[in-house]
Amino acid sequence: MTDDIMTRDDVTVLVLAARKRKKLSWETIAAEIGMSPIWTHMMATGMGACPKDKAEILGRLLDLPQAAVEELQECPSKDWNRDIPTDPCIYRLYEIAGVFGPSFKAMVHEMFGDGIMSAIDFDMVVSKVEDPKGDRVKVEMTGKFLPYKKW
Repeated sequence: MTDDIMTRDDVTVLVLAARKRKKLSWETIAAEIGMSPIWTHMMATGMGACPKDKAEILGRLLDLPQAAVEELQECPSKDWNRDIPTDPCIYRLYEIAGVFGPSFKAMVHEMFGDGIMSAIDFDMVVSKVEDPKGDRVKVEMTGKFLPYKKW
């Protein structure tokens, strides 16, 4: 990795290392750049392009080289390993999709018609719900409904 040419993977390593070194939470970083923590992490780990103004703020916050700031603004290839992950937290999302996916699809079709929820015009909020029987993870997702084209 040189200071003038960086890959998306190079930048991800720099961002994660700087966040750890500076002891910053994703919520803190997100607040600084004016985005959600989920979007901030997604972009910082190579799955989304960062607008120039936000990339510059992130660069200053994390002391990133200019090449990293520029790479953050590039449109990435959103490709990921399609094997079922073994990390338990991520695996549970696959399990949820496998078990509840058909029910989710049925409810979307019943309420909206034939189409899908956008993952492009999309947001997600993860929050903690305290419960005496054990704290709960709350996930809220919203995505624009996209109807399938009728011929």
